[in-house]
Amino acid sequence: MDDAALEKALLLAVSAGDVESDAFASANGADHKKVVGLLKSLESSELVRSAARDHGALKLAAEAQAYLTQGTPEAQAFAAVPPGAGVPLADFKKLDKTISDIGFKQAMQQKWLAMEKGEVPMVVRKADAVEDTARKYLEAINAGDVASVPPKELDALVKKRKLVKQETWKTFTIGKGAKFALERKKAAADLTKEMLQDGSWRDAEFKQYNLVPGAGAPPNGGCVHPLLKVRQQFREIFLQMGFAEMPTNNFVESGFWNFDTLIQPQMHPARDAHDTFFMKTPAVANRAPEDYVQRVRAMHESGGHGSIGHQYSWKRSEADKNILRTHTTAVSARCLHKLAQDGFRPAKFFSIDRVFRNEAVDRTHLAEFHQVEGVICDVGLTLGDLIGVLYQFFARLGMTQLRFKPAFNPYTEPSMEIFAYHPMLKKWVEVGNSGMFRPEMLIPMGLPEDVNVIAWGLSLERPTMIMYGIDNIRDLFGSKMQMSSVKNNPVCRLGMIEQRETVKATE
Repeated sequence: MDDAALEKALLLAVSAGDVESDAFASANGADHKKVVGLLKSLESSELVRSAARDHGALKLAAEAQAYLTQGTPEAQAFAAVPPGAGVPLADFKKLDKTISDIGFKQAMQQKWLAMEKGEVPMVVRKADAVEDTARKYLEAINAGDVASVPPKELDALVKKRKLVKQETWKTFTIGKGAKFALERKKAAADLTKEMLQDGSWRDAEFKQYNLVPGAGAPPNGGCVHPLLKVRQQFREIFLQMGFAEMPTNNFVESGFWNFDTLIQPQMHPARDAHDTFFMKTPAVANRAPEDYVQRVRAMHESGGHGSIGHQYSWKRSEADKNILRTHTTAVSARCLHKLAQDGFRPAKFFSIDRVFRNEAVDRTHLAEFHQVEGVICDVGLTLGDLIGVLYQFFARLGMTQLRFKPAFNPYTEPSMEIFAYHPMLKKWVEVGNSGMFRPEMLIPMGLPEDVNVIAWGLSLERPTMIMYGIDNIRDLFGSKMQMSSVKNNPVCRLGMIEQRETVKATE
């Protein structure tokens, strides 16, 4: 029966009274799903209405159907063991896995079979005769007599052995709808020229038009992550101070650019696998100019410009190892080398990007984070210039009170840790590290001897956590970050921190 004939038959049957969907499908030789689909279509036109009824029944799984004729696996396993001496375990294991595995376990649980140890392990009978009760219960369920199966046994067949499954389905009681008719009329979508000519528009039914302007669905706009908000603020500060942004697209660096160019000795603990991620494929790559590599090697082994170097045998294999960069100072080294090759000129650079360190993750540390770095190179720069620039930089962050503490970095001398009194935290906090790049690093690049380079760096995550009141870094960066906080957090204006605190104090 085609769709049109089935629809006509259903409407005719409904005209005489309520119709059960399953009985109608059976009487007309139609698939019940097809009848349900037709029902939903007629309901949308209000020709019919329906009420759903839920049904459920226990059915045998395909595996259990075979057991009705062959017996359950435990009965087959019992039958496979002759009375008396039994069967060697090795021979028993050669039987079908359903018998030797599942059947054997079930038979042992019911104490039908047992295994006797000895020189030759044997499977023996523990009972003279057995009754295949599981098969009897399966036959009762298949016949629809579920009530005769004990609840405990039924639960085992359904949940443990999965030989019986619960099937559910729906049928519908179909009745006349608000616009019931024996034939469905298709509503016209447009008023045509032909309708006007023959007058059929007078009796035609037209589709309704929704002419009321609606608000529509709200657009799914993206939201800026707090880290990106603060990153943009830092970037604007650097640009306002006349800095140029360095290219930071190399997440993978060679040990040469990450360590050796910074005069960091190859036996330094930071170059160990406990602190640095090493690449497996490709394991090595170094595209540095060979003449520059040799100058760096000489500086490591014997020094120069008043330095005695590190006095060890420098290895090219260590320098060529690929790593995930541990700091963006590797980017600064590339830019300074390029500046020397292109012809020195005073310059100011900055970078903000990700770095990677093999650290244990806790509430204040991640193995992946962001580093903010500023670099200035010019003739005759001094430590006073560095301190002056730092005051200007951190003042734009709302931190006007600074303190400096001597520190050690392999590639800067002198070096200083930077502390600032934070108006939001009401205490002194470490906010960064700084120093002047050592001549041993700059001379091999080809920079003039009277050129000095000052630099400083800080993380992006720590100030972001302070600005947004986040205590655990895993709540800021990673899979535990709540999307609701990304949507609801306001734009962070670093320069307004001190002003906000002043306003709060006066309220």
